Amino acid sequence: MSSFKDLFNTYCWDEVKESIYSNTEADVLQALQSTKRNIEDFKALISPAAEPFLEEMAQLSQQISQKRFGKTMQLYVPLYLSNECNNICTYCGFSFDNKVRRKTLTDREILQEVETIKKKGYDHILLVTGEANQTVHVDYFKNAMELVRPHFSNVSLEVQPLEQDEYEALLPYGLHAVLVYQETYHREDYKKHHPKGKKSNFDYRLETPDRLGKAGIHKMGLGVLIGLEDWRTDSFFTALHLSYLEKAYWQSKYSISFPRLRPFSGGLEPKVNMNDRELVQLICAYRIFNEEIELSISTRESEIFRNNVLKLGITSMSAGSKTNPGGYAVEPEALKQFEISDERSPEQIAQLIKSQGYEPVWKDWDSSLTIPLDK
Repeated sequence: MSSFKDLFNTYCWDEVKESIYSNTEADVLQALQSTKRNIEDFKALISPAAEPFLEEMAQLSQQISQKRFGKTMQLYVPLYLSNECNNICTYCGFSFDNKVRRKTLTDREILQEVETIKKKGYDHILLVTGEANQTVHVDYFKNAMELVRPHFSNVSLEVQPLEQDEYEALLPYGLHAVLVYQETYHREDYKKHHPKGKKSNFDYRLETPDRLGKAGIHKMGLGVLIGLEDWRTDSFFTALHLSYLEKAYWQSKYSISFPRLRPFSGGLEPKVNMNDRELVQLICAYRIFNEEIELSISTRESEIFRNNVLKLGITSMSAGSKTNPGGYAVEPEALKQFEISDERSPEQIAQLIKSQGYEPVWKDWDSSLTIPLDK
């Protein structure tokens, strides 16, 4: 099998959806009691039939998480470098058809942002841009990473999908992880939400993690934008993708994020609403299904929700996030990609983590500790 696309094309969205919703109480109990769970167990755990078992799922998820990760919580911060974008995406404030002033940070501005972020205690940074290949391209990323790397032990990217050789070219600049969300695995709805730009190519985006794996990227981040389509079916395909990648590229680590559609200047309403109990169910289902996966929750979520979900399987959180270029020091009032819900400072989040008996971790990996693998 040359890529995940080959496996994906053997599945039918409607048939998968029907199979999820047809799970019974007995299927859920079997999944909870199993010692070695598979993708069918995950289907049961995300099904409506699992909703009455949420307390049992939460307890099991907490136990598994503490066994594997201990009582630790990694903290990271996004640094938005540019809001320039050539894509039209119906849900994003950076969309090409959204008539706003565009900005890409200069070297001096990047360092201004870094100075402010470092004062907050961070040692793990996520560099984010829109998808504008003529402006924010591989050379721009190399330069930005060269500026940022001396100040952080862990540098990740969330930018447009690249070619395998381009990812390989970024490794010497300290690239640790790459986050590329499929947004939705529903091919027809994907096209509806991405009508223009390179991002409209569903298959190219779908095969991005394969290129990451072949390039030897240390960690990959997966996920969908919850609200674009049925969250249970989209989550099944995310889990299927994860399982494939873990087998094909076993030397890489993986993380899952849970972004729910948030308000922005275009105002797309979710096609499917996911309530807080359902998001807890999904988080617990992932943890029970996969003990090794890192699970991340961002400031999209409310203070109350993040307070309560902290112990249930999450391993990393952002705090004090700004979703616009220059948001920390250079230009705090510029256009945001989406609205933040939890606006507490990193210090407040660190104190919250400590108050729940957990340890906030500002640094958990250093590129200098990596032993190069023979290719």
